[in-house]
Amino acid sequence: MKKAIVIYSGGMDSYTVLHKALQSNDEVAAISFNYGQRHKKELEYAANVCKSIQIQHHIVDLSAINPLLAGSALTDTIDVPEGHYEEASMKQTVVPNRNMIMLSIAVGYAVSINAQSVYFGAHSGDHAIYPDCRTEFVEAMNKVCAIANYQAVEIVAPYLHKNKIDILADGIVMGLDYSKTWTCYNGREKACGKCGACQERLEAFKLNGIDDPLEYEF
Repeated sequence: MKKAIVIYSGGMDSYTVLHKALQSNDEVAAISFNYGQRHKKELEYAANVCKSIQIQHHIVDLSAINPLLAGSALTDTIDVPEGHYEEASMKQTVVPNRNMIMLSIAVGYAVSINAQSVYFGAHSGDHAIYPDCRTEFVEAMNKVCAIANYQAVEIVAPYLHKNKIDILADGIVMGLDYSKTWTCYNGREKACGKCGACQERLEAFKLNGIDDPLEYEF
């Protein structure tokens, strides 16, 4: 039996990855993280999806380490920058070592339930800003995860060389409902439409020729 863990934020990338994993594995469990992010509203979306498709879901409370991850607009009192991910200002949204922390915990979970792989949603659109979404990071983590335990665990990033436009296109083929996802870095009632996460999401929907089902403030 093929078993996998999916790091599931509740956003559109990890939502698509989750369903990709469901297609390729006999059993899938999801793990989400509360690290004190201002957009923890995404965790509600993650929980609702996992409940609806009846898969095991754990939300790990890492909020105690929030003071140690200072300097990011996602975990500190810094305003979330507006604009596209290509702009240097988006580096303010980097959370120190976030993916390594999450992957380490997810791999431990995988070993404990004899799962062979951990999926996460790194993609090429993140490469310019986020060092822990780049190919060399994933390759290095795979080497570590092959020797860190008696049981090797593979890190699977199915969209590592694809962008959000490609991810959405794949999700459309799978018939996914993206109203069940939250992307905005501001955790308000409606998505802001101005932060890098919103801008990239809106661009993906526009270039795929469909409307985004989320409500926006504008």
